[in-house]
Amino acid sequence: MADHAEILDALYADILRGDAKGSVVRVTEGLAVGVAPSVLLFEALIPSLEEVGRLFESGEYFLPEMLISARAMRTAMEALRPHLSATDAPSLGTVVMGTVAGDIHDIGKDMVAVMLEGAGFTIVDLGVNVPAAHFVEAIREHRPAIVGMSAFLTTTMPMIATTIEAIVVAGVRGSVRILVGGAPIDARFAEAAGADGYAPDASSAARLAKSLVAPGA
Repeated sequence: MADHAEILDALYADILRGDAKGSVVRVTEGLAVGVAPSVLLFEALIPSLEEVGRLFESGEYFLPEMLISARAMRTAMEALRPHLSATDAPSLGTVVMGTVAGDIHDIGKDMVAVMLEGAGFTIVDLGVNVPAAHFVEAIREHRPAIVGMSAFLTTTMPMIATTIEAIVVAGVRGSVRILVGGAPIDARFAEAAGADGYAPDASSAARLAKSLVAPGA
């Protein structure tokens, strides 16, 4: 049977090449031989997904490769999540996220969710076509550190500003940082809409979210 280091290396490689079935086998094998769930997460899964992000940003990976690796990460996390306890793998905080009202695109949002969960956040995914009021309700219920919202159509871009305004009017804006993204979005639009930050892709979204919850941020 493989030792701990071999299992971690193999799990890292599984995510890197997008082997969903292999990643589950490796998680199961690691747990069986006593590798702590947090070790599997922080010494294999997260570093591998960060490397996927780096390869994407450098142009060595393209969207299909990133999607396949994200799927493998999601599958591995489904196998690992029941074994992660609050003491074993403390969350960096909760992120409420969704695609704004009128927009049903979810691929980008789902990739960001995987990257954020892999980075150590707890995700509350509201799905697509999310009314502003639902974002407000989720903030009150889950008390997130970050709210992420996306729009993938120029016609639904204004709903980002509308949703942020609803959060302000509800009196819960001061308790959260708001990150936005999507194909037609850019940093100038994000600032004008009242967001705290903009990320052009899933990898940079995870990096930005981690910086926002860092001590002293």
